[in-house]
Amino acid sequence: MAFDSLSDKLQNIFKNLRRKGRLTEQDVRDALKEVKLALLEADVSFKVVKTFMKGVQEKAVGQDVMNGLNPGQMVIKIVSTELTDLMGSETTEIALRPTQEVTVLMMMGLQGAGKTTTAAKLAAKLKAKGRTPLLAACDIYRPAAIRQLQIDGEKVQVPVFERGTQIKPPQIAREAVAYAREHGFNVVLLDTAGRLQVDEDMMEELRQIKETVTVDQSVLVVDSMTGQDAVNVASAFEEKIGIDGVILTKLDGDTRGGAALSIKATTAKPILYAGMGEKLSDLEQFYPDRMASRILGMGDVMTLIEKAQQNVDEEKAKQMEQRLKKASFGFDDYLESMAQMKKMGGMSSVLSMMPGVNGSQLSQLEGQIDEKAMGRTEAIILSMTPQERANPDVLNMARKNRIAKGAGVDISEVNKLVRQFDQARKMMKQYGGMLSGKSKKRIGGIGGLKLPF
Repeated sequence: MAFDSLSDKLQNIFKNLRRKGRLTEQDVRDALKEVKLALLEADVSFKVVKTFMKGVQEKAVGQDVMNGLNPGQMVIKIVSTELTDLMGSETTEIALRPTQEVTVLMMMGLQGAGKTTTAAKLAAKLKAKGRTPLLAACDIYRPAAIRQLQIDGEKVQVPVFERGTQIKPPQIAREAVAYAREHGFNVVLLDTAGRLQVDEDMMEELRQIKETVTVDQSVLVVDSMTGQDAVNVASAFEEKIGIDGVILTKLDGDTRGGAALSIKATTAKPILYAGMGEKLSDLEQFYPDRMASRILGMGDVMTLIEKAQQNVDEEKAKQMEQRLKKASFGFDDYLESMAQMKKMGGMSSVLSMMPGVNGSQLSQLEGQIDEKAMGRTEAIILSMTPQERANPDVLNMARKNRIAKGAGVDISEVNKLVRQFDQARKMMKQYGGMLSGKSKKRIGGIGGLKLPF
């Protein structure tokens, strides 16, 4: 995640504070100096860091903290609260008109920020909330921009309005809004053109679009990997066009996270969503408190539960639970659990939201997760007949040899998988009667999620 390095540093600082028990004012001041350095190294704006540290220091060296039973924990709580405030304090939704009216969203940003893909991701989010979105291709300059929007639109099943490359973008915007009114769409997302850098031609075109149609929300898409440049871009757009909110892309990448921690404080505009991957489903609502919790190594269990609830079929989860109780599960259940994990972003995504897992620990855990081995496991199971998957007891040597050839693996890998499966089944037989109440929660998953055994 973007904050891995910052997260590791802050967790080490606070670990040392907790070890000391009682703290002196000098202990706190020394720790806060390290916090300040960590934030600057994360590419957070100097002015933002200065203001942030002033707020933290005033609270952290107060009598209530210093004379408290656990001053180290109090300091961490203060930093967490200030981090949350820095990123916006409250979650902000995109303001939409009533469903019988048309809301116009103008998507803006530089080339390479992921604006077109983000427009499709946002359209999919709005569709899931019951809206009927229409994507409008207003980028007539970049080669294949219209086609890219059409492909992404097809993937999320959202129509794309386009008029080719000869009509000017303000006219395309006007016609798109008219088309939406005539055909029952209540959100229009204008995918405008980007440039390699902020220039007057770009700004003038955006101004003309806003003069031609009523834009309800101007949404800026910025690449979080550009650090302070992203903040400068946001400031320029706010000054020249006006923005209502920001979507940060590539927040799952190897970036220091300074943009996320600086944009709200610099522009006074909220971060609406965060792009956490390349898939069109990888757009998350931005929760400042949850992000602060992740940065400080406290995990993000709420988002994990929500992901499980969104991606796990409740009925299938109940059926699997019953089979686990009776130890009557087969290899199809294994495949189902792997599919559920993939829907949630994979094992790495789940681990990144667990409390106490920092960046370096996550890297070590990821190193232990052999994605290729999981792929081979899937190939082995898919090489079995439906009867073999449902009833593994029928697997004799001849069948195992056939499965190994079909999966393109050595017979030893098939034997290993069958042994692991048998051990899991024996364990479930032993503990099947305990799968109720608190015991079920210990052995089961999160929000109905059943992990691969």
